Amino acid sequence: MEKPYTILIVDDEMRMRRVIADYLKIKNYRTLEAADGEEALSVFAAEHPDLVLLDVMMPKKNGWQVCEEIRKTHVTPIIMLTARSEEEDELQGFALGADEYIAKPFSLKILSARIEAVLRRHSGQGEAVVPSRLVVDKLAREVKVDGVAVALTFTEFELLDYLITNRGFALSRDRILDNVWQYDYDGDARTVDTHVKKLRSKLGVAGECIKTVRGIGYKFEEA
Repeated sequence: MEKPYTILIVDDEMRMRRVIADYLKIKNYRTLEAADGEEALSVFAAEHPDLVLLDVMMPKKNGWQVCEEIRKTHVTPIIMLTARSEEEDELQGFALGADEYIAKPFSLKILSARIEAVLRRHSGQGEAVVPSRLVVDKLAREVKVDGVAVALTFTEFELLDYLITNRGFALSRDRILDNVWQYDYDGDARTVDTHVKKLRSKLGVAGECIKTVRGIGYKFEEA
């Protein structure tokens, strides 16, 4: 039997921790809990969880400080949880190395899906995305369509990988830009459209998996 992923839930509200923990246990995750930043770092050092759900506003050490401390020595996935939804907060979280940012209140189903997507992204394993059509090898950074290698630029590969990792989710152009190009990019969201067009062209018939979501951006759907 495959070993379950361990999730560290860090939140000063006991009820919030319990609700998340109970739901994740149903999804076959092992859970750990911490009520403040200092306890979070202690539990993290002792247990080495596979992913951290990290509240921002906490006593002793806040989420930003905990995230910064973890990132000094570990690449463990971190999803920030917060009641604040200002853009500046999201930018700070990503700048410190957070993998995702979810504003409260949130759906437990969406949280579970985000956890799955982040863990999949960090697994570093190649995967067959569309049987007998599109195969993406993350380790070798190779893409094949119907067994034929497709030459992608670094950014095109990162874009395809991000869409696949979050397949089924409608991703806004700004979100794609922030995660693929990172926040130090000076361009605008229109560059996403340009790269998607080129990517679709290179992938041929497999490019049909990249769907346009009117008024939002794009999503990857398996054929």
